[in-house]
Amino acid sequence: MSELDTTVESPDDDRVNEVTQSGLMDVDVLWLTAGLSCDGDTVAMTAATQPSIEEVLAGIIPGLPRVRFFNPVLAYEAGEEYLRTFHEASEGRSRPFILIVEGSIPNEELNTEGFWAAMGTDASTGQPITTCEWIDRLTPHAWGVLAAGTCATFGGIHAMSGNPTGCMGLVDYLGMDWRTRSGLPVVNVPGCPVQPDNLMQVLVYLLKQAAGRAPEIPLDDLFRPKWLFTQSLHEGCDRGGFYEQGDFGSEYGSPKCIVKLGCWGPVVLCNVGKRGWINGIGGCPNVGGICIGCTMPGFPDKFMPFMDEPPGAKMSSSAVLVYGRTVRALRSFTLGSLDREPDWRRRGSTLSTGYQPGGGSSEPPANPAVSRATGPSHEDPEQ
Repeated sequence: MSELDTTVESPDDDRVNEVTQSGLMDVDVLWLTAGLSCDGDTVAMTAATQPSIEEVLAGIIPGLPRVRFFNPVLAYEAGEEYLRTFHEASEGRSRPFILIVEGSIPNEELNTEGFWAAMGTDASTGQPITTCEWIDRLTPHAWGVLAAGTCATFGGIHAMSGNPTGCMGLVDYLGMDWRTRSGLPVVNVPGCPVQPDNLMQVLVYLLKQAAGRAPEIPLDDLFRPKWLFTQSLHEGCDRGGFYEQGDFGSEYGSPKCIVKLGCWGPVVLCNVGKRGWINGIGGCPNVGGICIGCTMPGFPDKFMPFMDEPPGAKMSSSAVLVYGRTVRALRSFTLGSLDREPDWRRRGSTLSTGYQPGGGSSEPPANPAVSRATGPSHEDPEQ
């Protein structure tokens, strides 16, 4: 089997349940894309670089167990050959595995006939195996469960008001008190789609934890990794200085703060402003796009209509205008002074730096950094 081959091995392989004293040595990653989704989180995952999926599967990251990866978008296999590992896992006959769920979970209890989403066929009934059935069969045997993207974490676009499917996030389906066989809750990594490196970093953390080389993953009260979803987008935004100065963009393409154009960054927990999208480049506000709150539980309903100024922004931006304009004026005045060279840096026969022969020195000209400025320097009121 090649480094990236996903061919299913026999469940009686010698390494099926190989465990060291500290943890697992082999872990399968089963990615269920049969929720209501666009496969955007799978596509996003292929853009990850810190680390990349190739690095995980090739085994070049120290401390990770050996990993086999099963995702229908990337698999060589198809049909029943691909599903064999899922069937074995649902019967408790596979290696230890982490289940990744992508897409909203439809409420099949609403249906009197038909189904909302399914993957494969049940050999005993000849009927499609619904997404909910897969979740019911796989989760009791999973070492860990990861919800990838906002659809899987909180319901997302498909769960907005008026939808006919009654769909929800994975925690909504399993319950807040549900835990894996290893004692973990569902680990939620929201985003529409999920930020690629966020997802891969969390997967690597879980793999290291499974191998006994990391403590239990720290999660907040909504089961999001704390180190990723503690700060607001605004707190890491490179446009934040414009907000503080009350300097707001009035049209798209402006380099200034875009909160008045519909950006929800000040109240959205997201790190894309700092992390970017691929190799640290990109990310919504970094390229001029407003934040529409796609990592949040209330998305999309509580952030609509998109591109309208958020209600809270009207008050907060108005409050900051007086302060911001004053600070901006003072900083502009100070900048005008500091953006000039000291007066002694010039040609001439007289040394005016304050240097005294023999080791002594005299004081340089008063406020030399601004001696050519039009007036005295005013310090930043915040310094």
